[in-house]
Amino acid sequence: MCVSQSVNPTSRGRIEVIDIARAVALFAMAIYHFAWDLEFFNYVERGLTGSGGWRIFARTIASSFLFLVGVSLVLAHGRAIRWRPFLVRLAQVAAGAAAITIVTLFVTPNSFVFFGILQLIAVASVLGLLFIRLPWLVTAFAAAVTLALPLLISHPVFDPKWLAWIGFFETPPFSNDFIPIFPFFGAVLAGIASARFALVHGVFDRLRGWNPALRPMWPLGVLGRHALLFYLLHQPILFGVVFVFSLAAPADKQAVFRADCQRACLAERDGAFCERYCGCAERELRAEGLFDALMGGGPDETQMTRIREITNQCSFEQAK
Repeated sequence: MCVSQSVNPTSRGRIEVIDIARAVALFAMAIYHFAWDLEFFNYVERGLTGSGGWRIFARTIASSFLFLVGVSLVLAHGRAIRWRPFLVRLAQVAAGAAAITIVTLFVTPNSFVFFGILQLIAVASVLGLLFIRLPWLVTAFAAAVTLALPLLISHPVFDPKWLAWIGFFETPPFSNDFIPIFPFFGAVLAGIASARFALVHGVFDRLRGWNPALRPMWPLGVLGRHALLFYLLHQPILFGVVFVFSLAAPADKQAVFRADCQRACLAERDGAFCERYCGCAERELRAEGLFDALMGGGPDETQMTRIREITNQCSFEQAK
């Protein structure tokens, strides 16, 4: 394919609203990661960021990034792949993904990031090249299929980490950031389909016309153009800040455990039972040396299995 820049939409200048959208997603991600850090150091209830509205928030952020990856692929390479910039960017993302894996392997070895959003972006950038010149309806259909397949296919054979990244697992693996190809590659395909549609109907030219009005928001545009650097730096900084604070004012792990246990228990049982049950669970977890692992955010799969056995046993005993 030709590598000339003149045939690609980006040759007519950047589209500021896309850079700004990327910056907004970055700030949303920082908010989520700060909440995760607070949970890790026991300043908020355990499981907060992995359930309910926070879980939806996290998935929305990831999907928005991946959607913009698809849009950017079409803008940069939709009419002719510029191999040199593509390979340079791919190498940067792959290096960032490797750095995240190595760091989390040391910090949280039992839940390290083996296939997070950067790993998916690297893979999706390559796979996306197969779709960037197809009719938008074809790619939109492929996006729908990619999103739907995990609802139809799941099997324990895909549970190990070396296969879980595909997305057809039955039991999700332990990981602080797990974004499998299915269904999340569907967000990239949706971005590609939307960008192809926008090209056909002149939408990008109209969006580019907004640039003068958006000039006062130039700091967001600059941030959006350096998303990878922000991604790599923001969490170590936020984590470090909360860690330093925890040295000066450590959280009360016992109080957090009891509050979390009572909250979960009272949703189904009465107060007297929950008082006995939570006391039993804490006592037995401490006796087996699992309390600190649980409250430190780092139990491995074997420990989690034993923790579930202890809590189930306490529930059975206190119900007598």
